Amino acid sequence: MTNQQQQLDRMFQALADGKRRAIIDRLSKSDAKVSDFAGQLGVSLPTVLQHLSVLEQAGLVSSRKVGRVRTCTLDTQALSRAEQWINERRNLWGRRLDALGVLLETDTGEQTHD
Repeated sequence: MTNQQQQLDRMFQALADGKRRAIIDRLSKSDAKVSDFAGQLGVSLPTVLQHLSVLEQAGLVSSRKVGRVRTCTLDTQALSRAEQWINERRNLWGRRLDALGVLLETDTGEQTHD
């Protein structure tokens, strides 16, 4: 398995959790302090830190610490890589369905002329 495939696996596993998607949604608006998430998600600070750790390992979020405040930022490039992977599959299936449609039209056209 390539490093890129492993990174995609970690990314999709991270996005499989609703609380982590809520963190991503929040960070899509602006950077946020770690302490902000506990109240918003209704979970303890250690739980927030676990979720953020998963998101950071997946490359979706980065954080920086200034004094006692840790601020998180969304990595939009990582989301773009996931979107690209999904779009490649969507395009592949679109081409396959288009080819099937042409085949069915051709097949139907031949049957009506018999």
